[in-house]
Amino acid sequence: MPQPDHVSIYDLPDPSEMDEDMQRYFEICAEKLGLVPNVLRTFSFNQEKLRNFAAYYNTLMLAPSGLSKLEREMVAVVVSSANRCFYCLVAHGQAVRALSGDPHLGEMLVINYRVATLDARQRAMLDFAWKLTTAPWEVDEPDRQALRDAGLSQADIFDLADVIGFFNMSNRFAIASDMMPNAEYHAMDRG
Repeated sequence: MPQPDHVSIYDLPDPSEMDEDMQRYFEICAEKLGLVPNVLRTFSFNQEKLRNFAAYYNTLMLAPSGLSKLEREMVAVVVSSANRCFYCLVAHGQAVRALSGDPHLGEMLVINYRVATLDARQRAMLDFAWKLTTAPWEVDEPDRQALRDAGLSQADIFDLADVIGFFNMSNRFAIASDMMPNAEYHAMDRG
Protein backbone atom coordinates (compact mmCIF):
# COMPACT_ATOMS: atom_id res chain seq x y z
CA MET A 1 0.00 0.00 0.00
CA PRO A 2 1.56 3.33 -0.98
CA GLN A 3 1.70 6.24 1.44
CA PRO A 4 -0.77 9.12 0.94
CA ASP A 5 0.21 11.25 -2.05
CA HIS A 6 -0.09 14.72 -0.49
CA VAL A 7 2.92 16.80 0.60
CA SER A 8 1.26 18.24 3.73
CA ILE A 9 -1.97 19.92 4.82
CA TYR A 10 -0.98 23.30 3.38
CA ASP A 11 -1.88 24.82 0.02
CA LEU A 12 1.60 25.34 -1.36
CA PRO A 13 2.68 27.81 -4.03
CA ASP A 14 3.84 26.63 -7.40
CA PRO A 15 7.65 26.93 -7.32
CA SER A 16 7.46 29.28 -10.33
CA GLU A 17 5.50 31.73 -8.14
CA MET A 18 8.13 31.78 -5.39
CA ASP A 19 10.82 34.44 -4.92
CA GLU A 20 13.81 34.04 -7.23
CA ASP A 21 16.22 32.99 -4.46
CA MET A 22 13.85 30.25 -3.32
CA GLN A 23 13.24 29.08 -6.89
CA ARG A 24 17.01 28.77 -7.28
CA TYR A 25 17.29 26.93 -3.96
CA PHE A 26 14.72 24.39 -5.15
CA GLU A 27 16.62 24.01 -8.43
CA ILE A 28 19.86 23.32 -6.52
CA CYS A 29 18.09 20.72 -4.37
CA ALA A 30 16.71 19.01 -7.47
CA GLU A 31 20.18 19.01 -9.08
CA LYS A 32 22.01 17.68 -6.00
CA LEU A 33 19.39 15.35 -4.53
CA GLY A 34 17.26 14.47 -7.53
CA LEU A 35 14.23 15.89 -5.69
CA VAL A 36 13.01 18.80 -3.60
CA PRO A 37 12.44 17.44 -0.09
CA ASN A 38 8.83 17.75 0.98
CA VAL A 39 9.89 19.53 4.17
CA LEU A 40 11.14 22.39 1.99
CA ARG A 41 8.04 22.28 -0.13
CA THR A 42 5.94 22.50 3.05
CA PHE A 43 7.95 25.44 4.37
CA SER A 44 7.39 27.23 1.04
CA PHE A 45 3.99 28.12 2.51
CA ASN A 46 5.95 30.91 4.24
CA GLN A 47 9.09 31.76 2.29
CA GLU A 48 10.71 33.76 5.09
CA LYS A 49 10.41 30.76 7.39
CA LEU A 50 11.68 28.56 4.55
CA ARG A 51 14.80 30.73 4.29
CA ASN A 52 15.38 30.54 8.04
CA PHE A 53 14.70 26.80 8.20
CA ALA A 54 17.06 26.08 5.28
CA ALA A 55 19.84 28.25 6.71
CA TYR A 56 19.58 26.65 10.14
CA TYR A 57 19.35 23.11 8.75
CA ASN A 58 22.33 23.61 6.43
CA THR A 59 24.46 25.01 9.26
CA LEU A 60 23.37 22.29 11.66
CA MET A 61 23.68 19.27 9.40
CA LEU A 62 26.21 20.19 6.70
CA ALA A 63 28.68 22.67 8.21
CA PRO A 64 31.93 21.49 9.82
CA SER A 65 31.42 19.96 13.25
CA GLY A 66 33.10 17.53 15.61
CA LEU A 67 30.11 15.31 14.85
CA SER A 68 30.29 13.61 11.48
CA LYS A 69 27.44 13.98 9.00
CA LEU A 70 26.58 10.34 9.63
CA GLU A 71 26.49 10.87 13.41
CA ARG A 72 24.17 13.86 12.99
CA GLU A 73 21.88 11.83 10.73
CA MET A 74 21.92 8.94 13.22
CA VAL A 75 20.82 11.36 15.95
CA ALA A 76 18.05 12.67 13.68
CA VAL A 77 16.76 9.13 13.19
CA VAL A 78 16.85 8.21 16.88
CA VAL A 79 15.05 11.42 17.90
CA SER A 80 12.51 10.81 15.15
CA SER A 81 12.08 7.21 16.30
CA ALA A 82 11.25 8.37 19.83
CA ASN A 83 8.76 10.87 18.37
CA ARG A 84 7.44 8.45 15.72
CA CYS A 85 7.84 11.05 13.00
CA PHE A 86 7.16 9.27 9.71
CA TYR A 87 8.64 12.02 7.52
CA CYS A 88 11.96 12.25 9.33
CA LEU A 89 12.33 8.50 9.86
CA VAL A 90 12.04 7.90 6.13
CA ALA A 91 14.11 10.90 4.97
CA HIS A 92 16.91 10.62 7.53
CA GLY A 93 16.87 6.82 7.49
CA GLN A 94 17.74 7.15 3.80
CA ALA A 95 20.56 9.58 4.66
CA VAL A 96 21.96 7.07 7.19
CA ARG A 97 21.89 4.35 4.53
CA ALA A 98 23.65 6.63 2.04
CA LEU A 99 26.34 7.91 4.41
CA SER A 100 27.07 4.58 6.09
CA GLY A 101 26.79 2.37 3.01
CA ASP A 102 24.83 0.01 5.26
CA PRO A 103 21.23 -0.63 4.18
CA HIS A 104 20.44 -2.20 7.58
CA LEU A 105 21.74 0.52 9.90
CA GLY A 106 18.98 3.02 9.12
CA GLU A 107 16.31 0.39 9.80
CA MET A 108 17.90 -0.64 13.10
CA LEU A 109 18.03 2.98 14.23
CA VAL A 110 14.39 3.49 13.23
CA ILE A 111 13.14 0.52 15.24
CA ASN A 112 15.59 0.24 18.14
CA TYR A 113 19.04 1.78 17.95
CA ARG A 114 20.21 -0.51 20.76
CA VAL A 115 20.31 -3.51 18.38
CA ALA A 116 22.87 -1.80 16.12
CA THR A 117 26.58 -2.44 16.53
CA LEU A 118 27.82 1.00 17.57
CA ASP A 119 31.08 2.28 18.96
CA ALA A 120 31.08 3.75 22.49
CA ARG A 121 30.91 7.33 21.19
CA GLN A 122 27.91 6.66 18.96
CA ARG A 123 26.15 4.71 21.69
CA ALA A 124 26.65 7.53 24.21
CA MET A 125 25.37 10.10 21.72
CA LEU A 126 22.27 8.08 20.87
CA ASP A 127 21.57 7.26 24.53
CA PHE A 128 21.71 11.00 25.26
CA ALA A 129 19.48 11.81 22.26
CA TRP A 130 16.90 9.25 23.38
CA LYS A 131 16.85 10.50 26.96
CA LEU A 132 16.77 14.20 26.06
CA THR A 133 13.83 13.46 23.74
CA THR A 134 11.82 11.11 25.95
CA ALA A 135 12.62 12.35 29.48
CA PRO A 136 14.35 15.74 29.23
CA TRP A 137 13.65 16.59 32.87
CA GLU A 138 15.86 13.65 33.89
CA VAL A 139 18.97 14.82 32.02
CA ASP A 140 21.67 15.89 34.45
CA GLU A 141 25.42 16.05 34.92
CA PRO A 142 26.09 12.27 34.81
CA ASP A 143 24.50 12.22 31.34
CA ARG A 144 26.81 15.00 30.14
CA GLN A 145 29.78 13.29 31.81
CA ALA A 146 28.97 10.08 29.91
CA LEU A 147 29.36 12.09 26.70
CA ARG A 148 32.71 13.48 27.86
CA ASP A 149 33.84 10.00 28.86
CA ALA A 150 33.00 8.83 25.33
CA GLY A 151 35.29 11.52 23.91
CA LEU A 152 32.90 14.36 23.10
CA SER A 153 34.24 17.89 23.58
CA GLN A 154 32.23 20.85 24.85
CA ALA A 155 31.70 21.91 21.22
CA ASP A 156 30.55 18.39 20.31
CA ILE A 157 28.05 18.37 23.18
CA PHE A 158 26.77 21.76 22.04
CA ASP A 159 26.30 20.47 18.49
CA LEU A 160 24.69 17.26 19.74
CA ALA A 161 22.17 19.17 21.88
CA ASP A 162 21.48 21.49 18.93
CA VAL A 163 20.74 18.56 16.58
CA ILE A 164 18.52 16.88 19.18
CA GLY A 165 16.58 20.09 19.84
CA PHE A 166 16.17 20.86 16.14
CA PHE A 167 14.75 17.44 15.32
CA ASN A 168 12.37 17.51 18.25
CA MET A 169 11.01 20.78 16.86
CA SER A 170 11.07 19.56 13.27
CA ASN A 171 9.32 16.29 14.17
CA ARG A 172 6.49 18.14 15.83
CA PHE A 173 6.07 20.47 12.86
CA ALA A 174 6.10 17.53 10.42
CA ILE A 175 3.53 15.60 12.45
CA ALA A 176 1.27 18.65 12.88
CA SER A 177 1.51 19.30 9.13
CA ASP A 178 0.77 15.68 8.14
CA MET A 179 3.94 15.94 6.08
CA MET A 180 4.70 12.95 3.87
CA PRO A 181 8.23 11.96 2.87
CA ASN A 182 9.13 12.02 -0.79
CA ALA A 183 8.19 8.58 -2.10
CA GLU A 184 11.64 8.25 -3.69
CA TYR A 185 13.33 8.01 -0.28
CA HIS A 186 11.84 4.57 0.38
CA ALA A 187 13.86 2.83 -2.34
CA MET A 188 17.09 4.83 -2.18
CA ASP A 189 20.39 3.34 -0.98
CA ARG A 190 19.02 -0.13 -0.25
CA GLY A 191 22.19 -1.70 -1.68
